[in-house]
Amino acid sequence: MSIVPLRVALLSVAVLGAAPVAAAPRLDGVLTDHAVIQRGQTIPVSGDAAPGETVMIGLAGNSVVARAGKDGRFSATLPALPAGGPYDLTIAAPSGAMAVRDLLVGDVFLCSGQSNMELVVRDAQDLIPDAHPPLDNQLRLLTVARGVSPTPLTRFATQPQWTPAGPDSVPGFSAACFYMVQALRRTQKVPIGAIHSSWGGSRISAWMSDAALRASGMAADADLLALYARDPAAATRRAADIWEAWWRKGSGDAPGREPWQPDAALDWRPVPSFTNFESWGVPELADYNGMIWYQRELQLTPAQARGPATLVIGAVDDADQTWVNGQPVGSSSLSGAMRVYAVPAGTLKAGRNVITVNDDDVYANGGMTGPAEAMRITFADGTSIPLGDGWRYAIAKRIAGAAPRGPWGDINGAGTLFNAMIAPLAGTRLAGFAWYQGESDTGIPGYDTRLTRMIADWRQRFGGPAAGFAVVQLSSYGTPATQPVDSGWGIVRDAQRRVVAADRHAGLAVTLDIGDAFDIHPGEKHMVGQRLAQAMRAGFYGEAVAPAGPAIATAQKSADGGVTLRFTGVSGALHALGAAQAIGFQLCGAAAGSCRYAAGTVSGSGIALAGDGQPVTHVRYAWDDAPATNLADDARMPVGTFDVPVS
Repeated sequence: MSIVPLRVALLSVAVLGAAPVAAAPRLDGVLTDHAVIQRGQTIPVSGDAAPGETVMIGLAGNSVVARAGKDGRFSATLPALPAGGPYDLTIAAPSGAMAVRDLLVGDVFLCSGQSNMELVVRDAQDLIPDAHPPLDNQLRLLTVARGVSPTPLTRFATQPQWTPAGPDSVPGFSAACFYMVQALRRTQKVPIGAIHSSWGGSRISAWMSDAALRASGMAADADLLALYARDPAAATRRAADIWEAWWRKGSGDAPGREPWQPDAALDWRPVPSFTNFESWGVPELADYNGMIWYQRELQLTPAQARGPATLVIGAVDDADQTWVNGQPVGSSSLSGAMRVYAVPAGTLKAGRNVITVNDDDVYANGGMTGPAEAMRITFADGTSIPLGDGWRYAIAKRIAGAAPRGPWGDINGAGTLFNAMIAPLAGTRLAGFAWYQGESDTGIPGYDTRLTRMIADWRQRFGGPAAGFAVVQLSSYGTPATQPVDSGWGIVRDAQRRVVAADRHAGLAVTLDIGDAFDIHPGEKHMVGQRLAQAMRAGFYGEAVAPAGPAIATAQKSADGGVTLRFTGVSGALHALGAAQAIGFQLCGAAAGSCRYAAGTVSGSGIALAGDGQPVTHVRYAWDDAPATNLADDARMPVGTFDVPVS
């Protein structure tokens, strides 16, 4: 690569034609019309051209020359630019030329996570002040389409496009992300670009690269995903072995006596319809989250049993494991997807055959939902048997912990969303990241390790060690507790708090006060965006604002056997809103089940918890799925969930 005068590149474009031609070079990533390029960082440009040809690249008075390799790949780096624009990027080569128009230089942010990040402006409670929001040409938005891949992609399956913020683009954009970058536009006075890439229901592992997975102790999942890329059938068999071993360990069932065996003796009942089982009118299923077994018998001729077959069982909400005659044939964890599985030759037999499906319903509605007319098994001899009736079901044993999922399994996979929705951003430079995820990781140990490794990996790829990282601490959702409990949501919230507290470029957006115990998708996203912006102002821009509002600093035993808590990041003083005392605290000993509620007396930036004569080793706050709390500072910033040792 060498520097050449910009006029040479522009002359080449003029000669070859400014409009793209069929053989013109093609760029990677999201460097398209109306894009925002990160200021203050060098600008990588890569793509495809004809093998061996010279490619000239020009931007804002700077130009470079690159040569495409034998595979047609080229890459070059342009020097960093200050905020400004608009500019045109020119690409010229003997095979053709192109120009990328209307580029701005400013700060670029990536917003990612699951459904609360995915929830769009038009579906949030916060209405845009006017039905037709004015165009802000200095604020550009881009949404990455959903996609899954077992291996990292170099390009998006569907090329996303940048659009200026306005009445056509804002309503369908991530609400939390939009309100964050809108707030940053007001304070930073530079062009802002927001890239939104999220998928509802996804686990954090799906957003992690192979390197991050291995660094977080998930090498087995990374290896299994790599096997799936080479040999899907072998990987499916291995994943089923893992699931079956998990079941046997948790249930105590001996090999050959498991519920997926053809002669399993369960409390079988007829399936009323292929709808969510909550609608069946069965009292014990009216509000059930857990596993259900489905089973159907069928009689086959020798010709039907002789070869392979294709099994279609319709959609399953949420995840399934499916067997034929006790042999696993497939699984999926995407609730809306039709299950179509290949049944290998040798699995079927003449006479009686049994299909068994385990449905793992982890949230809201569940069940095999058909449609019944689509359910069918088709044989190599050309015949088929409809499967839309004749099923029976049985409620499964309760097994502790989350069931293992195949790492290629869409939103519950390992690396699948990173490969398709993050990896193609390679070369994009970012100022920071906003992360709103964790609901799907409740009950899965090690969230703090996974989040730490993902943050480090994303920074290394896209932004460098000083890139900001703003995390939304999970909100409140579920049935409020009447006594201390071991809350899975509390565990994830505290993991988020600890990861952020250990990272000087990270911040936490606490949302307990704007949650909804009856809705896992609280609609108040304007305040979420405001708090994400504050976290980014502290973590990336280095402003003198609290990165997370009031944050627990110390917990010390007091002379009366109680505990004194001190907080940092307090604006003014702490207050117990609407009461004489602060609620939501628990004094805990070392023994399991020893936590008990305690009220707090507020003084400045501290809280005094009175002793009760019992041992205290740690203090928990807001340790409930939907906690009742009333502690905030003068800025109405709430205190988030924590569990800290007492010294």
